[in-house]
Parts: sequence; structure tokens; C-alpha cells
Amino acid sequence: MATPPLPLRRATPLLLLAVLVGALASTTRADLVITRADRRVDLTSHIVRVLASLKVENVGPDPVSQVLLSFPNIQAKNLAAIRAFGTEGKVKGPSTVLPIEVVQPSGAPPELTFFSALLPKPLEKGKILHLDVLTVFTHSLQPFPEEITQAEAQLVVYQDSAHYLSPYPVKVQTLAIRLPGGRVESYTRHPSAKLVDSELKYGSSEELPPFSYLPVIVHFENNNPFAVAKEVIREIEISHWGNVQITEYYNIAHGGARLKGEFSRIDYQSRPYVRGVSSFRNLIARLPPRAHSIYYRDEIGNISTSHLWSDSKKTHLEIEPRFPLFGGWQTTFTVGYGLPLEDFVFYSDGKRFLNITFGSPIEEILIEKLIVKVVLPEGSKDIEVSAPFPTNQSQEVKYSHLDIVGRPVVVLEKPDVIPEHNLYFQVYYKFNNISLLREPLMLITGFFLLFVACIVYMRTDMSISKSSPSYLAKLQWDEVQATVQKIQGIFEQCLAVHDKLEASLRDLSRTGDIQSCKAARKAADAQFKELSKELKPLLTSLQSSPQSYQIWPKVEDLIRKEREMQEKLMTRHSTVVDSFEKKLRGQDVENRIALQQQKIAALRQEVESLLEYISEI
Repeated sequence: MATPPLPLRRATPLLLLAVLVGALASTTRADLVITRADRRVDLTSHIVRVLASLKVENVGPDPVSQVLLSFPNIQAKNLAAIRAFGTEGKVKGPSTVLPIEVVQPSGAPPELTFFSALLPKPLEKGKILHLDVLTVFTHSLQPFPEEITQAEAQLVVYQDSAHYLSPYPVKVQTLAIRLPGGRVESYTRHPSAKLVDSELKYGSSEELPPFSYLPVIVHFENNNPFAVAKEVIREIEISHWGNVQITEYYNIAHGGARLKGEFSRIDYQSRPYVRGVSSFRNLIARLPPRAHSIYYRDEIGNISTSHLWSDSKKTHLEIEPRFPLFGGWQTTFTVGYGLPLEDFVFYSDGKRFLNITFGSPIEEILIEKLIVKVVLPEGSKDIEVSAPFPTNQSQEVKYSHLDIVGRPVVVLEKPDVIPEHNLYFQVYYKFNNISLLREPLMLITGFFLLFVACIVYMRTDMSISKSSPSYLAKLQWDEVQATVQKIQGIFEQCLAVHDKLEASLRDLSRTGDIQSCKAARKAADAQFKELSKELKPLLTSLQSSPQSYQIWPKVEDLIRKEREMQEKLMTRHSTVVDSFEKKLRGQDVENRIALQQQKIAALRQEVESLLEYISEI
């Protein structure tokens, strides 16, 4: 197979680097010699893992306290993690973790990035060191082509060196690249290259000078989930009432080849493994064994397409989004669960400490920005953080139920987080057990004060004192209102008597019965006298009340108008009866009482207006 037809911009850095390291080979001092280097590259995921097993011998005159590791800048910029394990001796035994730090040796080219693995003790002349170096790279698999249709499989390109790039001579080296299976479009051919099943091997190369570099490009199919989280916020809230609550907010995208064209739901559902082979439908989260109260939701609400398996040793949550994710698509969701306090919070040397994993429980996910927030109980102090790798640390305050000064929050932030970062970290703090009683006491006190207030309210006479001026004024006003209502009733009866007199005159004009009309007038006189007797004490009472100053003038005006109307009405009644006795013509009777009739109507209207006004007051 031939080398894949990649763009020139991808291949050029490799060629320039090969020329550069060739020039450096002649100027490097070989105090150390790598007698054997075996590299195994795992490309089954979108996260590339390289394990280099080195056998290093000191051939120089002086002891050596460090081993340099070199990487091209085009690889180092995607380096997410590097770890080294070493043991001294001819036979490989139990290894110890070696500290790693970035260094810049004198005369080193800027196109290379160097790390130093610090040895626990100097390697003496002639001694052998077995060194295992694990490096993890992100964004090292580039989709090619960059856009595919729904039915196409995803092809990616990986670039590396067939030779182990080292500042030391390498006597023997091998390279094995593990592929995810599926077809291999092409790979760089060398005499020792051999593709067997899903493993590409570059056979033994011997007597390689320092900085030996031989470009290798592999173009192959990889349909595994390229799950890339743009940002994950992981909130860990500690409650000393027995629970550690975990809430994780995800913004996940498919980082592979972008989908070209339209998406067909019908094709996808009918043949999902053919018409959507490059997409992923679910993710697996490995939660702690005793996780409980697990939920999975998004902005719409709870997502019921998740599945959970748990036993005494593990808890697996299968997260299935509402739709399959193709290249360039993204989704957001939230996962939450509770953990027993005694499994993750401990006490030592006068301090409590949280011991929990740092990264996400989702398998094979790359988190471009991870924010871990540890919410401690209110009243925590002397806070310290111990993490197995560098992080950006800060503190903030969160207010929750019944908080007074707020809960301290430790914020840890790290870019490019991979599963290898899912290590335990510790947050130390001091917390007084008496603070646990603060919230229950606040609740008890609040309910107690509420009940006391209810008892006081039920047993307290909230009415106005009977001896107070305001209470007396209220009583007087109530008396005035009652008196005025009685006066209104009397005047309404007077108006009713007026109406009877008017009716008797109408009957007289119709029947000519003078005696009945005179009897009606006599009865009206008797009723007027009776009503006048009832009105007199009411007027006296109303006039003597200090609260009647607003209404008394109107009552006086009402009495005057009604009496005047009563006199006019009696006069008109006498005139009509007298005219009928003299047997005058109807027209003459009307002429005699016309003026009186107009005055009576005007007075009647005024009396009714005054009654309405008094009623409103």
C-alpha cells in the first residue's frame, strides 16, 4: 500500500523534523544508551495512548540522575498526560513512579519539547534502568475526509515516527500500532512493516543514532465514539448528615468527521449500524458502587432512555441522548447521584478530608475544560487541596437553605482532562460538630417563635379600649347613624301619607265622593301628628350628639322643606274639596291649584334629594 494522499501542510512538518533531528544526531553526547525500546500505540479510541518500554544503560563515566524524553512540538501540543515508572537492575522488578518535569537542555532546538524523568537515585556507570513511559495524546487522530455522509464510515489519519525519537542512541527498537479493526486505507510502507489483523507492526530496527526519526502515516477506519466535552462542571457537595451529592453538567460534541448532507431518521432507524455507523448513541458512566438517587436529565426534563446496572462492586449508567450524535453535533445534559458520606469523607490529624476521583466517570471522554467545585459545609475553615497534577485553584461562596455566611467552595480547573486524570484528590478542612446543630436549632427556634406568636395572637384582645376617645367617638357615630336611619324612615312614611292624599284627590275627581276625601285628609292629619311625636325625641338626640355636626344642617333643611310641602299639600287639598262642594268646573279647579301644584312638585324633589344625600353620609 502507498502513503495516503494527505495535504502538503500535514506532511511538511514531519519532513522538516526528520531533517532537523538528523542534524542534531552528530552533536549529542551519549552518556546513556537505550539498549532496547519497544513502543505500543493504541489507536482503538480517539484518545491515543503510547506505552514505551525502555531499557536504559549508563555507559558514561559519571552517575546520571535523570532521563530525557523528547517529543516533536506537533505532538507535544496535544500531550494530555505523561507518566514514567522505573526500576533499576538487569531483571525488571516492581516499578516506582518517577517525577516528570519540563526541561530545556542547552542547545536543544525549539522544534522539540523535552521532559525529564527524575531518578530516585543516580544511575551508576554500567547499571541498567527499566523505564516505562506512558503518554496520552488528544486530537491526534484527524478525520480524513473531514466531512462524510450519514452512510459513510469515518476515516482518520495518524502520524508518528517508526523510530523512537530520543536524545540517546537506540540499539534495538520495535513499534506496534493497535488499530480498532475495520479497513485500513493505507499506511507507510517500510521493509519491516507488517499488518496482521488489526495490528500494524514495524519490525526491529538496530543501531539508531540519537534523534532518529522516520515518518509513519496510517489512514484507517475508526467509528468509535469521538466524545469531546467542551465543558464539564462537576459539583461535589458535602453534607455531614450522611451524604455526598454529585451533580455533573455536560456539554458534549462529536469530535469526528462532520456530517455532510441531510440526516434521515428513517434510514437511521431501519439500519442504524449501516446508515449511522460513524455516530454514537450512548455513553457508559462507571459510578461508585454505592451510588444512589441517580438521575439523568436535560433542559426539557428527565430522559428515560438511560439504563442502570449495579451490584456491590460497581454501578454502570448507560447514558443515551435524545438523538444520535454525528460529527459536529452536540448535546447538553445533567447527571446527578448521591454517595454515602462514610465512603469518601474521613478524619485524620484533627482535620476531615474528602477523598474522591477528579475526572468524569464517563468512559473514553475528552474534556477540554473541567471545573470541579467542592462545596464544603458552612463553617469549614483551614481548607487545603492535594491534587496529583497541577490545577488552577480558587475559592468562592455558595448560599443554600438556612445559610448565614454561605458555604465555602473550592474550585479546581484543568484543561484537556482524559480518563487517566480520573485519580483521587483530597480536600482537607476543619469542621466543628457543633455546627451541625445550627440548622436544626434555627428550625426549632423558628417554629417555636411561630407558635408563641400564634398563642399571643389568640389570647390577646385586639379590640379598642372602651374608655378611649376613639372608641367613644365610634359609639357616638354608630348612634348618629341609627338615629338618622330612624328619621329617614319617618320621612319616608310622611311621603307615603302625601301619596295617599294625592290618591284621595284623584278618587274625588273620578267618583265625586267628597266625604271619602275629607276622611282621607282627617286620617292624614292624625298620621302627621303621630309621626311628629316620633320625630321630636330623635331630633333632640341627634342635635345633642357631637358627631352630628356634618349631618344636622341637612336634617334641619329636610324638616323645613317637608313641613312646607305638607302645608302646601293640605292647602291644595282644601281648595279642591271646596271647589267640588261649590260645583265649579274642572278647568276652574285646575287654574286655582296650578301654582300650588308646581310648588309641591318642587318641594317633593328637594325633599327626596335631601333624603338621598343623608343616606350617602
